[in-house]
Amino acid sequence: MKSLAIFCGASMGNNPAHRQIAVQTAELVAERGMTLVYGGGNVGLMGVIADAAMAKGGKVIGVIPNFLHRKEVAHQGLTQIHYVETMHERKALMADLSDGFLALPGGFGTLDEFCEILTWSQLGLHKKPIGILNAHGYFDSLLAFFDQSMVDGFLAARLRQLVLEGSTPEEIIDLLSQRERAESE
Repeated sequence: MKSLAIFCGASMGNNPAHRQIAVQTAELVAERGMTLVYGGGNVGLMGVIADAAMAKGGKVIGVIPNFLHRKEVAHQGLTQIHYVETMHERKALMADLSDGFLALPGGFGTLDEFCEILTWSQLGLHKKPIGILNAHGYFDSLLAFFDQSMVDGFLAARLRQLVLEGSTPEEIIDLLSQRERAESE
């Protein structure tokens, strides 16, 4: 896997453990020589992952809509930054630049990005691996929702398996890399 898109919060949240897991994840991405692709912000966990990857010598590509850049939340120290007009363009470009996708803690925006890329996979628009880093149980309720959707007949078991789950950065990045290799064979 050459590049990994990370979806995460534009705020820090209340639990300092989320910041630490974001740092560990971004450092691991850089150490493994992968390019980090993310939303381009310098705030919250988004800024944390960019700074942590770059501090380890990693390559970081940001994609940010102009309206957010004008509010001065664009990170100015990235390897590369792309400015787009809409959130839709942001998600499409992030998908094009990435070999896999990973959700870290965040809110509506994180969930939007994650679910859209998951839906694109369901529809056969891509075969790239998708994962959730469920450190400290942050995503327990979302994963339970996915399981209940399967039980209630709204989600086929094969589609539920699209979502890889790990509780540590090493575990989830290994799973994503294994899935990416399997899909490319």
